[in-house]
Amino acid sequence: MSSRPSKRSKSTRSSRSSRRASQAPSGQAREFSAGGVVVRGEQVVVIVPTRRAADGSRVLALPKGHVDPGETPIEAATREVREETGIVAEPVRELGESRYWYRRDGRTISKAVAFFLFNFIEGDIADHDDEVEEVRWIALTEAQTALSHTAEREMVELARAYLDEDR
Repeated sequence: MSSRPSKRSKSTRSSRSSRRASQAPSGQAREFSAGGVVVRGEQVVVIVPTRRAADGSRVLALPKGHVDPGETPIEAATREVREETGIVAEPVRELGESRYWYRRDGRTISKAVAFFLFNFIEGDIADHDDEVEEVRWIALTEAQTALSHTAEREMVELARAYLDEDR
């Protein structure tokens, strides 16, 4: 992975340590996940998870998931990309960390997700796991408006800025 710092960052940098779900003193749960912005030319892979938004609508998202015990965030992101998309991808660099809150079963969850830029190597998007309803490639420019969550749209923007610098 390149260690060149990003010129722009709307997100905070993640620590390189693996953090787990824990109970905060206020009684709110915390979760840490890792995910990827996987590019192939001018396209990015996106998923529609089987889990719906709070209002019942379908979500368009980047692949991501929990960091397992003993895993680093980059290892988790690589694994989650493979499991959720059917794609083998090579990590390029860390993009940043998004932080947000959500509600599950009446509890407020504080979530942080470390995102990494990946280059597509190989794979079949039909070979995804059962947590994902659909996987597809869309234009990077489309993803900046089509993804359901602002934090993920920002990660695509950071990926595009990095890719534009490299061209």
